[in-house]
Amino acid sequence: MATGRGFESVPSALRNAAAAAACLLLVAGAVWLAVYVLFKVMALTMAVVAALLLTALVAPVARLVRRLRAPAWAAALSGLLTLLVAIGGALTLVGDQVAGQWREMSRGLTSGLDRARDQLVNGPLPISEQQLDNIVDGMVKAARRASPDPMTSASVAAEVAAAALISLFLLFFMLKDGMGMWGWILRLVPAHRRPEIDAAGRAGWQALVSYVHGIVLIALVDALGIGLALVLIGVPFALPLTLLTFIAAFVPFAGAIVAGAAAVLIAFVSGGLTDALLVLAAVIAVQQAESHLLQPLIMGRTLNLHPVVVVVSVTAGTLLAGVAGAVIAVPVVAVVYRVASVLAGGGEPAPEPPPDPRPGSPAEPPPEPPPASPPAADA
Repeated sequence: MATGRGFESVPSALRNAAAAAACLLLVAGAVWLAVYVLFKVMALTMAVVAALLLTALVAPVARLVRRLRAPAWAAALSGLLTLLVAIGGALTLVGDQVAGQWREMSRGLTSGLDRARDQLVNGPLPISEQQLDNIVDGMVKAARRASPDPMTSASVAAEVAAAALISLFLLFFMLKDGMGMWGWILRLVPAHRRPEIDAAGRAGWQALVSYVHGIVLIALVDALGIGLALVLIGVPFALPLTLLTFIAAFVPFAGAIVAGAAAVLIAFVSGGLTDALLVLAAVIAVQQAESHLLQPLIMGRTLNLHPVVVVVSVTAGTLLAGVAGAVIAVPVVAVVYRVASVLAGGGEPAPEPPPDPRPGSPAEPPPEPPPASPPAADA
């Protein structure tokens, strides 16, 4: 090998590998910096993500009101109020049922624990009463050690409340001025790249809308199926357990296990082993129908993500941000995948939206986007 030629003396394959490694390091550093900043403002990050998910959920309500010639602020307010009424109504119904059945459930819990204790001590397992008491005491002490102190709990509650208020604030303006925000973002992009970025953004938004509507439909079917089984079996707290099943469906895989375990446990405590087995059978039947029928029909073509990708995404989201990370992991991956697919394919210019029928409205940003548009109540 010749000497004294500096960098040219390095084999071309090694130079290419070094350049590729340098590019990968730069990209990894940029991604790490972005993730670091987002985690430093975790409450704000979760508020923005929640606002986007909620906008995708209630945008049809605002769109319907806009078609009635209502102003943009009224359409956005209608979507916001619809969400608040749905949440408030569900919590009110659950609170009423819990208050009405709490005394009965307390008696059932006491008798159920006594029955379970008797079966463990006098059953086939080699467990004495003293050993069982030691196990219970150890579990209670471990739970006390793991529980946060009051100051930490108050701080977390304040952060959650602040994030919720910010989400509702952002939701209103996303419904009202969503297309204006998107137009402002596009104006920051070089003119020759705008059609491609616009197509990618619209495709990503459509993926998010499809995911939110699909997961809500699946959660509703799960909740109705399991809730009906709980009512027929006579399990107390059927309505709270139905609501828990609905909420847990937004966490893939783990949510169904947690909600099913809660239903089976309450059935066992209140009605014994027979009721618990019946509830377990109902939960398994509903979950199997969801996995083999609803998920492929509703979500399969929408997300086009392999189950391994979903599991890895949920696990990574849980490790990074707990339950909130598990909820948003799959939609984030779906949006990123759809945007990357459009950008890799060159992108197609988005169709021109129809003009605003309101007199004197500005030509840009257009207030009537096609169905695949980013969040807008003006649609």
